[in-house]
Amino acid sequence: MNTVMEEQQNQMPGSAMPDDTPVDLKKVYEDSHIQDVLDQLDRELIGLKPVKSRIREIAALLLVDKLREQVQLSAQSPSLHMSFTGNPGTGKTTVAMRMAEILHRLGYVRQGHIVAVTRDDLVGQYIGHTAPKTREVLKKAMGGVLFIDEAYYLYKPENERDYGAESIEILLQVMENQRDDLVVILAGYKDRMDKFFQSNPGMSSRIAHHIDFPDYTADELLLIAKLMLANLNYRFSQEAENVFAEYIVKRMQMPNFSNARSIRNALDRARLRQASRLFASSGKSLTRADLITIEAEDILASRVFNQPAAE
Repeated sequence: MNTVMEEQQNQMPGSAMPDDTPVDLKKVYEDSHIQDVLDQLDRELIGLKPVKSRIREIAALLLVDKLREQVQLSAQSPSLHMSFTGNPGTGKTTVAMRMAEILHRLGYVRQGHIVAVTRDDLVGQYIGHTAPKTREVLKKAMGGVLFIDEAYYLYKPENERDYGAESIEILLQVMENQRDDLVVILAGYKDRMDKFFQSNPGMSSRIAHHIDFPDYTADELLLIAKLMLANLNYRFSQEAENVFAEYIVKRMQMPNFSNARSIRNALDRARLRQASRLFASSGKSLTRADLITIEAEDILASRVFNQPAAE
């Protein structure tokens, strides 16, 4: 009699399993192969420790949720809609791509693809145009992640004839009713996203995870530049690396700086100058080292060094 009572007390309501039923977190973790995705994220993105930490926390939540299913601890699936805030070039799109992979490997989305859109992809220009545009995008995104960049542009209360509100209404319905088949990530500048959520409480209530992406430091941007070059089979000479470090500091103080995006643009221009320099010396015998090395002169030619406005 006592044994039966003890077993009953050792069970959660609605569960046929006792509380001491063993679970194997390590096996679920290894079988999911999400560590491969987390490792890739570390390789792709320099810094962003708070962001990577939050992604790992979300992955841990989903893993534990899977374990709970195994021992018949039924519960509503966790809400996974997210908001990524930060300045341009801070890795929001890349993290969204890796998040889609994690969700797919853990079985929270069927396909794991990502559909990246802006207002123009969702909102029409005349009556009857917005709903089919928005639904077509949602159809493409089903089973994966819908990434809406600069999401605050969907809401333009100053324009009574704007159709963004219609798109938002459709999104809200799908985010609530089909959240088991679609994860929506809204992205943009933090201050504008905060204002957007204040103006759209329905949207705010559906976002479970708010992740802020900090700007990169100058040292991190130099590491990013070296990684970008290595992926393209280029490298800095030592002098060029020193000069590019100066370039970064100057460029960060100028208008329209976009973190890693600005660094990528600067490297593209440095490669153009390197090619022009090598072509101009075509009578000279070249080596493999010449083809892969960015020299200081390829960077010093930038207007950043002699004009206040960014090139």
